[in-house]
Amino acid sequence: MTYRNGAYVMDIRENRLAQVIGSTDAHVQVQRPGGGLQWEVLATDLRLATREERDAAGFPASASPVGCTECAELAAARREAGESGDEERVVDAMVAVRTHFRDAHVLPYWTRR
Repeated sequence: MTYRNGAYVMDIRENRLAQVIGSTDAHVQVQRPGGGLQWEVLATDLRLATREERDAAGFPASASPVGCTECAELAAARREAGESGDEERVVDAMVAVRTHFRDAHVLPYWTRR
């Protein structure tokens, strides 16, 4: 299975919550959510974390863009900009995606800690 960067996963070898930061063919690079220790694990040793597991670890659904309508709309606008070939539009769309992610998903989580 392929995991998106930012996805919350469970390393089933150690029953440890992690966040995906990259991948190669069979390996996935993960880290503790929010930064810190990084390690590499076989994709077969991972599964998606449940909402309960994220909540129990202090990473509620609001810290994840899954199901966010605005994220989906901004991603669609970014794809459309990419198809237009207008480099300035592409940059503006990417900035909008990242700004929304930071303001709506990352900062609310970190200010609660």
